[in-house]
Amino acid sequence: MGAIQFNILWKYWDLYLEGFLNTLQVSVIALIGSFVLGTLIAIMRISPVKPLNWLGTAYVEFIRNIPILLIVFLFFLGPSALGLSLSGFAAGTIGLTIYTASFIAEAIRAGIQAVPKGQNEAARSSGLTYGQTMGYIILPQALKMVIPALGNQFLNLVKNSSVLSVVAGLDLMYYADLISTKSFVTFSVYIFVALFYLVITIPLSFGVAYLERRMARTH
Repeated sequence: MGAIQFNILWKYWDLYLEGFLNTLQVSVIALIGSFVLGTLIAIMRISPVKPLNWLGTAYVEFIRNIPILLIVFLFFLGPSALGLSLSGFAAGTIGLTIYTASFIAEAIRAGIQAVPKGQNEAARSSGLTYGQTMGYIILPQALKMVIPALGNQFLNLVKNSSVLSVVAGLDLMYYADLISTKSFVTFSVYIFVALFYLVITIPLSFGVAYLERRMARTH
């Protein structure tokens, strides 16, 4: 295995940096997209409108039980059958968003169901619509309760972004494979990649913990 070869980091710094910035970009885009989509799916899952309920349930059960790699490949190869073309970065970002949204939806749904039903009934009896009740009363409380679960999903999202490497998504793992091929070095190359991932995940982990403490003080 040998000692860590720091010269690899300096020699290929531009490739490491490009991979890091692309991984950060896809993580931010997929994080925002999966949170929005997951929230919508969660609301559909508990909706009194049966077709919406069935659709939300079908989405979660279908997506959660398919490997993320397969989902990414479907978006990378599928559009070509329709005469379209998606880059590895775009296909990976979409696949990562759709996959993560299914887990976020379940976390948010659990939070919604944990809010006392009396609050929903009181809000509706005071004249608020279903949408207003959900947006102003239920969801804010639900999100406070599921911050740790959401944080775990966001951390998983960052780590799962490595799936982009298999479709030339220009992420950290893609460039790690490229550097390893160029330098004939493996251990040191991937050690540095792990450190770059930690640059993203550690601040995110501390940020989630900080939000959790802040929300706990506001109860």
